Amino acid sequence: MLHLKSIQIQTPPAGKADSFPFNIPALRSAEEIVLTSPVTFLVGENGSGKSTLMEAIAFEANMIAVGSENLDRDRTMSAVSPLSDSLQLIWQLKTRKGFFLRAEDFFGYVKRLAQMRSELQQDLKRVEEEYADRSTFAQNQARLAYQNQLHGMNQQYSRALNDFSHGESFLELFQSRFTPGGLYLLDEPEVPLSPSRQLTLISMLKQMVDQECQFIIATHSPILMAFPDAVILSFDETPLRPVSYDSLDHVTLTRSFLNDPEQYLRYL
Repeated sequence: MLHLKSIQIQTPPAGKADSFPFNIPALRSAEEIVLTSPVTFLVGENGSGKSTLMEAIAFEANMIAVGSENLDRDRTMSAVSPLSDSLQLIWQLKTRKGFFLRAEDFFGYVKRLAQMRSELQQDLKRVEEEYADRSTFAQNQARLAYQNQLHGMNQQYSRALNDFSHGESFLELFQSRFTPGGLYLLDEPEVPLSPSRQLTLISMLKQMVDQECQFIIATHSPILMAFPDAVILSFDETPLRPVSYDSLDHVTLTRSFLNDPEQYLRYL
């Protein structure tokens, strides 16, 4: 299912063409990015503009950002705000389901959830002490709000995310929050995942594509990029364009290294 069909990039405001983010080569030459697959990968070297475009799309689409405050109040988004103003998102079927996730935001999110859980448990203990000599009805009423919040957290995740390893907590979040018919923007989701866990993520993506989800993923992972029938857009190309899996530097370099590590390591 394609919710977002294309991203049109308007002419930069006067005097802004040579300033960030409009001076990024892959974006400078792009007028429209057409999305033709439920899974689109954005690939390229660090600083090539993948994350910048992802953030601008999320900002323009007013998406929920996991692990971050509302994007319009997120100071880290101020640099991409001018680009988002120059984007026109063309929808086939606009959806409010889905989210935007940057890997670096996730771990702060887990810590905040753990802190919230701890504070709720402390508040519940305090209420039980304060209402110890009150009626059962009064005790239950006083506990209710805290118990409901803890129950909601337990319902959303099978157990506290900080009880998992980093990679497991990442997959648990996806398992809990992927919903049919959603648009998902994922920025380097492979960061905490082992190779086998990346294969698990591919399986999850396939299941959700079958349930009318669309994914735009910025990645450096040759494993994720191998997703069947995905479109790979290379930000190392000018103009920005689709490329084949086997032509990617990420793939050829990784394959060459694994075939003969000594060829590379002896020069270090």
